[in-house]
Amino acid sequence: MLFDVIRPAIFALESETGHRLAIRGLQAIRHLPPQQPGPLTTSVAGIDFPNPVGVAAGFDKDAEVPDALLGIGFGFAEVGSITPRPQAGNPKPRLFRLVEDKAVINRMGFNNGGADAALRRLAKRKGRGGVLGINIGANKDSEDRVADYATMTRLMAPHASYLSVNISSPNTPGLRALQDEGALTGLLDAVIEALPEGGPPIFLKVAPDLEPADIDAIARIAIDKRLGALIVSNTTISRPKLKSRHADETGGLSGAPLCPLALERVRDFRKATGGAVPLVGVGGIASAEDAWARIRAGASLVQLYSAMVYEGPGLGAKIVRGLERLMKRDGFGSIAEAVGSE
Repeated sequence: MLFDVIRPAIFALESETGHRLAIRGLQAIRHLPPQQPGPLTTSVAGIDFPNPVGVAAGFDKDAEVPDALLGIGFGFAEVGSITPRPQAGNPKPRLFRLVEDKAVINRMGFNNGGADAALRRLAKRKGRGGVLGINIGANKDSEDRVADYATMTRLMAPHASYLSVNISSPNTPGLRALQDEGALTGLLDAVIEALPEGGPPIFLKVAPDLEPADIDAIARIAIDKRLGALIVSNTTISRPKLKSRHADETGGLSGAPLCPLALERVRDFRKATGGAVPLVGVGGIASAEDAWARIRAGASLVQLYSAMVYEGPGLGAKIVRGLERLMKRDGFGSIAEAVGSE
């Protein structure tokens, strides 16, 4: 209700300024306790998630408010992408609300304060609990991006419930080439080698703009490398029919127009992996029904970001309540039972 009141004021601001204001607001409630196990508790990659609804990377780039997000209803939060060195990202403006489409286009370019700044924040939350994913990336000007990912693995592993390897942002030139079979194998070998003994599981975040052969290759590699999960998917460079004046901006499109493509990719990866690798469904999820469709299609977990721009940070708790109702309606005793049941 509060968000409904203040939304016009936020939307009157430039998009990135409005996002910064949201982070500052959440900083005021960062000491809330994390969610406790309940009817939607589910286990993925050896991690017990109190519910399957999480915040996607990109919202809290610098690990400033993970505890606030965990305290307002989300079962997990993924911070980042974080790179070894600070970087400013792409020139502004680089974040656009497509209000008529309930969508967002961004070309942020991994803007973040770097590993050292994030580590200082993460060290302060030691012992607070909650499921925290850390999304790691490479610097745009890096001479060895694989080495960047290995470095980030070593640095962030002690603070993460899981590490998310992001090779699917369209806003860092050449990054998506790491999804190619040979490059991906070499990258994951380096990440796994850098992982401390007993370290967290590795999740891999992939793009929705993949050909069938790419999906099959990534699925094979994920199974072979025993990845904890595949996050399906990042933003799209495709452009379905859009109404907004910002429709022609370059960058990754997220929000409602991505929903059909992201749902189809979950189905594709469920088929390609045979259910051997858990999936995290992301892209255009704005309601309990959207989340339930992604779970029934094969996702064990779901994540939100762009929908919160339009519905506010209380959307996570609303979806959790809706999922409890839908699970009971369809006669499932747990989220795990419903995964891939469509």
